[in-house]
Amino acid sequence: MWIREGDIVLVAPWDFDNRKADILWRYIKAHAEWLGTNGYLKSL
Repeated sequence: MWIREGDIVLVAPWDFDNRKADILWRYIKAHAEWLGTNGYLKSL
């Protein structure tokens, strides 16, 4: 999965190595703005 600057990602840390995580979902900038506008993110 390609991640770009400005993307918001939802991650799940690995149980056995907390320095690594799986990316569960990637929100592009437009979706991140919607999340912020609707109170799902504290700040962008």
